[in-house]
Amino acid sequence: MEQWKEQLEQLKIQLEPWKNQANDQLEQLKIQLEPWKNQANDQLEQLKIQLEPWKNQVEQQLQPAIEYLNQIPPVQLYAAIAVLIISTLFLFSIRLFKRTKSNTIVLTGLSGSGKTVLYYVLRDGSSHQGTVTSMEPNEGTFALNSESNKKGKIKPVHLVDVPGHSRLRPKLDDFLPQAAGIVFVVDAVEFLPNCSSVSEYLYDILTKASVVKKKIPVLICCNKSDKVTAHTKEFIRKQLEKEIEKLRASRSAISAADISNDFTLGVPGEVFAFSQCRNVVTIVEASGLKGEIAQVEQFIREHVKP
Repeated sequence: MEQWKEQLEQLKIQLEPWKNQANDQLEQLKIQLEPWKNQANDQLEQLKIQLEPWKNQVEQQLQPAIEYLNQIPPVQLYAAIAVLIISTLFLFSIRLFKRTKSNTIVLTGLSGSGKTVLYYVLRDGSSHQGTVTSMEPNEGTFALNSESNKKGKIKPVHLVDVPGHSRLRPKLDDFLPQAAGIVFVVDAVEFLPNCSSVSEYLYDILTKASVVKKKIPVLICCNKSDKVTAHTKEFIRKQLEKEIEKLRASRSAISAADISNDFTLGVPGEVFAFSQCRNVVTIVEASGLKGEIAQVEQFIREHVKP
């Protein structure tokens, strides 16, 4: 133990010159910095002198406002502040809503209904005859071809053509949450043989939570209506409502709540009609090959506005 104490004392003696040297260097540094300190203080004082007139001017300008505010009863003052805050939040929410307004329109329906032809006609006015069944979504953001020569502000449309094959339909769920509208394409010529499949697919869409909660509008587009053997939109509407009514009954019999769907359709105790849907469902006739798509374009522009 005594040996450790002796070593510690020797270490202190050895470090003493270093300590004195460090103190000397610190004192020299203080002496060197003193002019800079004095100069900084002088500059600060000059800045205060320069700002003094501005300070006095601001105080003179604010004085009438302060006196006016002191004359206002506290209740009125608080009410005015509340109105200002609410107005600011309201304007901010409007701007935020406009900024996040969706421009996505989803084209869907069974395979062979003419979705892809409709997509190309809306995009560039060409039907692109010879197109094959899509295995991947056709997707693009563009101004509608009919508006290409229009002047003024035109908002581009994000159009998505979702494959209609049953194994590929889950891709639809990737686009529905941001959809501003859905165009459900039906082959008006081959409608009766496919009526059951069309109705089931449409039922699944109309009962999805993403569609019901956001009340996404749906346009049932009866395509190929230029053909002599095409069924009218009224006939197709009535048949779809009948088939969906059967689906309601059959699925309710399986379970009190739909197993594969988030919401039920219609009003209990009443025969189903599209007017009972929480979202707006309309039906029109069109012909992609003939370019007769004015009502489809009108639907898109109603829900994707500049």
